[in-house]
Amino acid sequence: QVQFVESGGGLVQPGGSLRLSCAASASISSFHTMAWFRQAPGKQRELVASISSGGNTNYADSVKGRFTISRDNAKNTLYLQMISLKPEDTAVYYCYAVMLRNYWGQGTQVTVSS
Repeated sequence: QVQFVESGGGLVQPGGSLRLSCAASASISSFHTMAWFRQAPGKQRELVASISSGGNTNYADSVKGRFTISRDNAKNTLYLQMISLKPEDTAVYYCYAVMLRNYWGQGTQVTVSS
């Protein structure tokens, strides 16, 4: 059973950047779709960005032009590059993959505050 571990979260000032990583314990090449979700306090978990095995990407309107999702199948890792961060980006970020069942990481906290 594949496990996912996120890293790269932290505290950053508005306008700053972070790069999140999601390392898998096994090959991710079989996962057609992988994604990043986030959940802010008191809010529902929402889709931030997704990427297919072919490299097709989709983004939530709120992050378009600021976030970039990518995957490195050779390194079994999913990434989320975030720039121009805003306070409203503050949330726990989760990586997600689906293949016969849903797989979730444990989450990494991103806090955008001055």
